[in-house]
Amino acid sequence: MDTDRLHGPVVLAYRVMAYLTGTMLIILCFVGIPLQVWAHNDVVARVVGTIHGALYIVYLIVAFAMTRLVRMRTASPATVIVLLAGTIPVLTFVVERWVTHRYINPALASDRGPATAGAPIGSKG
Repeated sequence: MDTDRLHGPVVLAYRVMAYLTGTMLIILCFVGIPLQVWAHNDVVARVVGTIHGALYIVYLIVAFAMTRLVRMRTASPATVIVLLAGTIPVLTFVVERWVTHRYINPALASDRGPATAGAPIGSKG
């Protein structure tokens, strides 16, 4: 299997899911829950909570696939942090940046080799 072809779509899917999941969690925690507690209106919490739950399941699958692709160890603290990031508001944004700099960029650079190390993701080099 050509893992170089998978890097671009998997990394993009991970980033999209991290930002979507994180955004829904922020809306849930800072809008939905306060409305539910103080205004006794649980519509936002129910709708956004359901959306966040569904997105988090997809995030887990995509994030795990990304950790395998960039060769993060399965039971390592880093993998656990990536997978749990969707449960703490704002953490998905921080972890996405950290994973990109620490794992994704080096994995992409090593797969491309020295001739195409500066080329953008998805380019043929």
